[in-house]
Amino acid sequence: MAKQATNAVLKPALLLVVSLVLLLAAYGFQYIGKMEPCEMCYWQRYAYYVAIPFLAMAVLLAADTAQNILPRFFIGLATLAFMTGAGIAAYHVGVEYGWWAGPESCTGGGLVADTAEAFLEALKGTNIVRCDEIPWSLFGISMAGYNFLASVVLSIAGAIFTFGKQG
Repeated sequence: MAKQATNAVLKPALLLVVSLVLLLAAYGFQYIGKMEPCEMCYWQRYAYYVAIPFLAMAVLLAADTAQNILPRFFIGLATLAFMTGAGIAAYHVGVEYGWWAGPESCTGGGLVADTAEAFLEALKGTNIVRCDEIPWSLFGISMAGYNFLASVVLSIAGAIFTFGKQG
């Protein structure tokens, strides 16, 4: 019985730790690596902002051995967030590699103006980080690509932990 309780806590705890590490890595690239994120990079973080509190609840509830369905429910909610994050990351990867157009707000299309003066006025105070440029990659995979892979793995693990055999 103690092993089952330990596994029940370890599963959401593993997802929670990985989520926190990934989010902290994003902040590390931003603040330590001085790589300002684009708008879509911020969108990808929202999945972790949603998943982390759900996973924390799952860990707390799983520690109570009487609870069984509620930890699974919260892991399931976190899994939905991971799946959404995977979709956003896939969209971002497609924009980066030119497979489809991205939102005008972060691909430079929103700065179209009728006159040069209007264009210069639109640029004032604007620091646009383009979503269709890859500022960093490893083995040909961008940060959005790695986030997609991580989100898919977290989604699969979350689904297994939610619907799989407990114990």
